Amino acid sequence: MVPGSADTDPPPARLSDPDAVIAAVDARLAAFLAEAAAQAARISPAAAELYDPILAFARRGKRIRALALRWGFEAAGGDAARQPGIDDACVAVELLHAAALIHDDIIDESETRRGSPAVHTAFARSHAEHGFSGAPAHFGTAAAIIAGDLCLSLSEQAHARTGLPHAGAPEAVRRHDDLRRDVMLGQFLDIRIQAAPIAAGDIRERAMEVLTYKSAKYSVEQPLLLGAALAGAGPELLAALSAFGLPLGRAFQLRDDELGVFGDPEATGKPAGDDLLQGKRTVLVGMALTRLDAEDAAWLTAHLGDPGIGAADLGRMRELLRASGAVDEHEALISAEEDAAAAALSRLGELGLGDADLAALRAYAGRLTRRAA
Repeated sequence: MVPGSADTDPPPARLSDPDAVIAAVDARLAAFLAEAAAQAARISPAAAELYDPILAFARRGKRIRALALRWGFEAAGGDAARQPGIDDACVAVELLHAAALIHDDIIDESETRRGSPAVHTAFARSHAEHGFSGAPAHFGTAAAIIAGDLCLSLSEQAHARTGLPHAGAPEAVRRHDDLRRDVMLGQFLDIRIQAAPIAAGDIRERAMEVLTYKSAKYSVEQPLLLGAALAGAGPELLAALSAFGLPLGRAFQLRDDELGVFGDPEATGKPAGDDLLQGKRTVLVGMALTRLDAEDAAWLTAHLGDPGIGAADLGRMRELLRASGAVDEHEALISAEEDAAAAALSRLGELGLGDADLAALRAYAGRLTRRAA
């Protein structure tokens, strides 16, 4: 091929096969937790029991954060084959996610997660099965709080193992700090919005703030940025990844909120209408409350979070969301966020990602936003 001609070879793909990334992270995570559990067993066989539900819990994740981190690293020119420590960073973000979910299930009083007992439920059952004294529920909650805290500690240990040249650079340190901070602040904003008096017209804006920090940033944008920073990315690439990751993260959580109302329990692993039973003030609920007449809005508000609600009332709540036009508006918002993420891909192409990489990112986006679980 003649140098400088119009016909040039496409740039080589930078982003690894997603299934290969997930398999590598799964293997590294399993080995890391097995090593940690063995260390605990040397302290006391009883101490190792703390790891049993963590090991079971950690095996069931989708790895969307780990994949975002790995791809951010590779988008910035990082080579996982030569720098395998990036998989330790992926393990770290998955353990941070495990900590957040373990604590979230306690906060929400959720008995299940991913179709299996939540960690506090598993510990409560273990208490009862072993005939321990005291209240099983209290033991389960206390043990799960400790397990979540342990996952935070393990996350720090895994991140410290990366050995990557840029791991101590100010940009990488800041991105790591931001990721951890955002999920904690988002969790607090989430419990606050459920408790504080908020006018119906303000719920959508406040709920969007919650999902941005509790999920959108920490699920997609911040892992992409952390991965890129660990490879020494410059400001242009970081800005382009943010422009892709933030709206995609919002679309991901908006879809999750819709599944929390209409999802199939067999697919989601959660009870039918779980978010309505918990009284979640989501963007979807905020949209409905501004569209319904005063009588229906008052009825919906009164029944949100009612633990004694029956199937008929739960069905009526869903029907009000549909009939009000809120579901259609919600779907339009998801599509708008998807479009914003798709528009950002052109800039990533200008910065060196080839057609195969852009196709992989499009498929990743579809996986997050067009899902049933």
